[in-house]
Amino acid sequence: MKIKVGNKKNKKKDIKIETISDKSKFAIVESYKAARTNIMFSLSADDKKVFAVTSYSKGEGKSTVSSNLAISFSKMEKRVLLIDSDLRRPNIHNIFKVENSVGLSNIIGKMGDFDEIVQRNVLPNLDILPSGTIPPNPSELLCSARFISLVKRIVEEYDYIIFDTPPIGVVSDALLLKDLVAGFVVVLRERSTTHGDIQNLLESAKLADCKLLGFIKVGCITSKKRSRRSYYYYQYY
Repeated sequence: MKIKVGNKKNKKKDIKIETISDKSKFAIVESYKAARTNIMFSLSADDKKVFAVTSYSKGEGKSTVSSNLAISFSKMEKRVLLIDSDLRRPNIHNIFKVENSVGLSNIIGKMGDFDEIVQRNVLPNLDILPSGTIPPNPSELLCSARFISLVKRIVEEYDYIIFDTPPIGVVSDALLLKDLVAGFVVVLRERSTTHGDIQNLLESAKLADCKLLGFIKVGCITSKKRSRRSYYYYQYY
């Protein structure tokens, strides 16, 4: 299922943002609903209602997809938490325009409590936990006992938890979450992600014994005969 997504820009930082809202085109909203349904079926065989979104390389749109999936899940009247676990190049706070002075890294580093730091109801039924201060040791934090304890605790509070993780082809941080999530949704970008990238990602996931829930393809461009503009497309497999 292909859908057209318009472009919005954050004027302060000139960051392209493509989030769904009540004003989004019907096809866009419906396609995210389709992706949501497929993910829900994939999660139904697992007790964990927790999944991660990743990509192979940076700049492929994983944070935008994470955000839109979180919005889509929240529209089901379910309590949703979106966690920015990319402790190297965080972006969720830019998309939702929330404060990022403290966040996940500060909680793991014992510099704050979850209930004090999590940003409640950024949108109806959607809470956001930004990355927080960029630490010198992201990998160590994500495999720490305190992080594992945090996830086990908040699982009881939310219906769905979504992690926005670093690209697998850049650092191994995402794979550290494999025992805490039901699986990974992988974002691929047209004319950016190569067949070699996909093969390397699949091999990394196999070696780490990670479950892949599916792929979302972004950045497809329409024929010039159909439009003079370039559009973004999301496709769920």
